[in-house]
Amino acid sequence: MNDATFLGMPAFPAAAAGALRDSQLRGNLARATGTIRSRRAAAVSEQDDWEHLREAGRAVKERTLRHLDRYLLQLEEKVTAAGGTVHWARDAEEARRIVVGLVQDTGEREVVKVKSMVTQEIGLNDALADAGIDAYETDLAELIVQLGQDHPSHILVPAIHRNRAEIREIFLRSMGAYGTAAPADLNDDPRRLAEAARRHLREKFLRAKVAVSGVNFLVAETGTAVVVESEGNGRMCLTLPETLISVAGIEKVIPTWQDLEVFLQLLPRSSTGERMNPYTSTWTGTRADDGPRAFHLVLVDAGRTEALSDPVGRQVLNCIRCSACLNVCPVYERVGGHAYGSVYPGPIGAVLSPQLRGTASEVDRALPYASSLCGACYEVCPVKIDIPEVLVHLRARVVEDGRGRLVPKPERLAMAAARWVISRPARLTAAQRAGAVAARLVARRGRVGRLPGPLSRWTDTRDAPVPPAETFSAWWKRTRR
Repeated sequence: MNDATFLGMPAFPAAAAGALRDSQLRGNLARATGTIRSRRAAAVSEQDDWEHLREAGRAVKERTLRHLDRYLLQLEEKVTAAGGTVHWARDAEEARRIVVGLVQDTGEREVVKVKSMVTQEIGLNDALADAGIDAYETDLAELIVQLGQDHPSHILVPAIHRNRAEIREIFLRSMGAYGTAAPADLNDDPRRLAEAARRHLREKFLRAKVAVSGVNFLVAETGTAVVVESEGNGRMCLTLPETLISVAGIEKVIPTWQDLEVFLQLLPRSSTGERMNPYTSTWTGTRADDGPRAFHLVLVDAGRTEALSDPVGRQVLNCIRCSACLNVCPVYERVGGHAYGSVYPGPIGAVLSPQLRGTASEVDRALPYASSLCGACYEVCPVKIDIPEVLVHLRARVVEDGRGRLVPKPERLAMAAARWVISRPARLTAAQRAGAVAARLVARRGRVGRLPGPLSRWTDTRDAPVPPAETFSAWWKRTRR
């Protein structure tokens, strides 16, 4: 099992084709991403030194990755000195085993969760369920996904594919099975929906003895963990339980608090279009008179060291999970996140997932092609990840068979045939004439509705214009004598 793959999900081309037929999904995505784009643009326009901040963020991340071993050891030393315990997980299986064991050691049978994308990556909820432990998501969008027995489709807004009417139905149908039921007269007013979620979650916050969190940043110089969020559920999860287990990828570390200042300006503007996050929670180890009595930090590799060894691909580890690239991507806006088959959708998922999971599966081999290479993602990335460059790099990897030789494919054979044709003007002219005649034979009303054979994949989603009767070469000869 690929830990971050949605089981049963087809590769991107087939999944995207199904999503394109869902007009409700496309409408939900267009409204939501359009709103977020506008808010981000307004927030960024206020910052005169935005490009300098982007460059600073990129420089901090790249410097950290160059010396990642040193900063990770410094982080472990500081967390331990402050009363916490650091655990190292080579892969998803080891991370699951560590977290499940820590929860079992407390004797508790339920946990509350917050900011836990990496726990979705490693499949933690299923592992906890197999051990008889209930895990309750407390981010509003994650709660919607959990109650709807769904998958997240966006990094920042996991339930972006749902509208208010759908959320109301999910709350009425499923909340009672997980705890406090939704009011029978619940409507789709956002305030009523938020109040229903608040009542449902409050009893869990007050009862839970164990919390599992993700982490936005880890400050190496003091061993401090940082979570930024907008709802306040993070503050409840991080302070009320007696045991806190934080799970983070090894790339989350940054050297100093001064470096953190850069990202606390970049992240809110790029993600939610705000000047600052409403809640910024930091904690360093444990204290006898405040917060959890036990703190465990689980640092997960799970393919990150392998990605770090790639001179081109390593830049994806700069990602701060802001989701700006998703909101500007014309592909994501039309097909949504589920089509990517991973907890990391959109442009960043198309370059991150194949590096963390490899390209052995059909799902992962298709992801580098889930892009038009328009470059909008690079223009908005707050840490200047050149996603189009990495996509092209990964496409090259996909067509290699592991021994440096190119895999023979119909596409490659077609390119060889094209090279033979266009290498001689006479051959090209003959091919153009033959193609024009054939196209006019199958055309209707001046358009080619469906091309034959493998070429039909092009016309499945678009019409092709009929080639003109006169080729460019013929026109040039006729008009330039």
